[in-house]
Formats: sequence, C-alpha cells, structure tokens
Amino acid sequence: MAAQVPVLVVHGLWDSRARIEPLVRGLRQRGIPDVSSFDLEPNTGRAPIAELGRQVQAQVDALRARRACERVDLVGFSMGALASRYYVQRCGGQARVRRFVSISGPHNGTWTAFALPFEGVRQMRPGSALLRELAADVDPFGAVEVHCIYTILDLMVVPASSSVLRGAHSVHRLRVPIHRWMLSDRGVLDLVARLLLM
Repeated sequence: MAAQVPVLVVHGLWDSRARIEPLVRGLRQRGIPDVSSFDLEPNTGRAPIAELGRQVQAQVDALRARRACERVDLVGFSMGALASRYYVQRCGGQARVRRFVSISGPHNGTWTAFALPFEGVRQMRPGSALLRELAADVDPFGAVEVHCIYTILDLMVVPASSSVLRGAHSVHRLRVPIHRWMLSDRGVLDLVARLLLM
C-alpha cells in the first residue's frame, strides 16, 4: 500500500462542496482521512475551464503548504475532472499530483454541452479548441497516475466513452444509472478508495 497523501475533490457543473459531500464522506469512511473539497466559482459553466483549472492550482498549492507535502491526489467529477485535467496539463500539476482519478469527465466532449451558450460549457463540446489542444499533448500527464471511471448509462456525458483519457493507467466502466449518482454509489466509492489506497 502506498503512503497516504492528501486528497482534493473537485466538483462539477452546478455543484458545490456541499453537494459533493457524499463522495468526500464516503472516502473518509473507507480509510482515507485527509480529504478536502472547495467551491469552484462560478459553478455555472460561465467561466472558461482555464480559470477553473487555476482555482484547482491555488487549492492544491494551499493544501500542499498546509500539509507540508510535495504531492496530492486529485479526484475530479464531471466538469471538475476537466478542470483538474487542465491543471495537470497546463498549470504545473504534473509535478504536484500523484494520482488523478477522473469520474465521468467530458474529456472528449459531450453533446449535452450544446444546450448552453456559456464559455466553459462551449469548451466541453466535442471538437472544441480547448479539447483539441489538450488532446494534442504528446505527454499530457507525465508521472501522474491517471484512472478513469464512468458509467455507460450516462445521459450527461454523451457519449459516455468521452470520459476515457488516452494513456490512462486504468479505465473502469460501470452501470450506475444516473450521472449524479456517481457521487454516492457504493461501488464507485469503493473503487475510488481502492485506487487511492494502492
């Protein structure tokens, strides 16, 4: 079992640290005591993903300072997974993150993003300039260990396979019936905890 490091959980669109509490609490109950979260602002998709990625960067830096540690683990859900990925690829996260667990992240775009005109949501559309740029990196994650979890029944990230990142160390396809239930499903919580405790 690897040494424990602090875990930062990053919520998704229209979420908050309060709404992602089932995931935070579930990880603590599974033997991961040092789990924290924060509020992305705004959480409406109006901000570009780069701005959210810089918020993740600030939170990681603050967590590292508080815990006097070199690296943290990141768990990102939905839009928060994409913001976490941006941080790893564009804001120095390769040197600060040990493991990145992506839960239902729209890494290759989602057709539901055509429903809203906001900048951050537009960047989650298939083929957006941001997604093409991130996908073009030859070595996007460096030494960061990346794990992708998604549900094949997802109606928010469409197609559901959009949640798979090229070069991920592991990909886990589940049958959770609703996107948001990925935050509280017992199987998801067990899996995330197992990945973090490896």
